[in-house]
Amino acid sequence: MYTREVMDHFLNPRNVGSVENADGVGEVGNASCGDIMRIEIKVEDDKIADIKFQTFGCAAAIATSSMITELVKGKTLTEAEKITNKKVAEALGGLPPVKMHCSNLAADALKKAIADYRERRIDSDSSGHNLFDRADSDSKAFKDKP
Repeated sequence: MYTREVMDHFLNPRNVGSVENADGVGEVGNASCGDIMRIEIKVEDDKIADIKFQTFGCAAAIATSSMITELVKGKTLTEAEKITNKKVAEALGGLPPVKMHCSNLAADALKKAIADYRERRIDSDSSGHNLFDRADSDSKAFKDKP
């Protein structure tokens, strides 16, 4: 049976949807149960300023997605990365053992979103332009085409 906290986050999920111009996106899935999670983050001053999720799955999958967004909103990226599946499950008052994989998915999706954010920053120069876009626009091969 699910705790009241799980049922609350399942029936009234927080932070559902998409972040406009997301800085990082993490997607994970579990082939054995069919759960799919997508977490999008907006980062300002190394903190998660906004976070939203879209989840296709069971009550536990939706609840863990909702809870992780509540746990990390406003936290630094380093603090957010320390959120484990165990912390997510504890914040929900526990999960049935067969549903613990849902908290793994939520933690993994968050970590992928943060990694995606960091990867995008590496690929961009200080002006915010993608290095590949700038290289393409500076290339003679592209300028010579009609």
